[in-house]
Amino acid sequence: MELQRTSQPRRAGKRHGFLPRTQSSIAASADGENWAIFNSSPDILTQIAAAPDLQPRSGGPLRHTPIKTVVLTNADVDHIAGLLSLREREPFLLYATARVLKTLAENSIFQVLNPEVVERRELPLSGVTELEGPAGPIGLTVETFAVPGKVALFLEAEGEENFGTAAGDTIGIAIRQTAPNGTGKTLFYIPGCAAVDDPLRRRMDGGDCLMFDGTVYHDTEMADTGVGSKTGARMGHMAISGPGGSLEALRPVELGRRIYVHINNTNPILDPGSGAARTVREAGWEIGYDGMEITL
Repeated sequence: MELQRTSQPRRAGKRHGFLPRTQSSIAASADGENWAIFNSSPDILTQIAAAPDLQPRSGGPLRHTPIKTVVLTNADVDHIAGLLSLREREPFLLYATARVLKTLAENSIFQVLNPEVVERRELPLSGVTELEGPAGPIGLTVETFAVPGKVALFLEAEGEENFGTAAGDTIGIAIRQTAPNGTGKTLFYIPGCAAVDDPLRRRMDGGDCLMFDGTVYHDTEMADTGVGSKTGARMGHMAISGPGGSLEALRPVELGRRIYVHINNTNPILDPGSGAARTVREAGWEIGYDGMEITL
């Protein structure tokens, strides 16, 4: 199973060893030919341009794409806006929970993805789904499971403190290869998570790779840096550091690799020379970046 970090949220500059990081998506393939995109970033065209495997094959039809499937973990703008760039009447299958599909159905702009061309399929809140493209299975399965999160910011009702979670707002995904030559290995992709509980720890224990929510290092860093007032918790993202942070919460979980993704531009781990970056590296974590490739 081959995976590419086609993106990482919030751009960092090219100074002092900073790596380019656009907004949050990954791509996975069992055969290197048929690809699934997990979350459709607003930067998706830039990401496709930087990833030859996701580009049309030489000598193919005028409109052709190796992207056969798109899977959404929630309805955040960072995860659905890129769908509008995939509207060229090239068929693919779109998978999401009932709540996320309802959000898309109720916003008429997403009707540019004509249902006669882009089939929408519901993901269960708990269970295994064999991913398909227009021509059939693509050699990958996803096991979906609910994680603590929140409704997307643009869906919050004015004047209401409704930033808790409801079933289907946010899911995590375990990606596995189903092709005959599959390795049987598992990658967990959880780009948004408000808390880690014991059932989630047990689920991930023994996984081959985890790509996990690294939005903020300190819960209050957006206010501390003067770029916003919301805490990480208010946005549905647990902090990396501190009591109950993901470094502490995930320390006992046995994993082959652990990678922070979905990193906000206020997060000091983006600076490879920072104390925060050293802390996460010393704890066994990698820091995701554009173009990162993983083979399991």
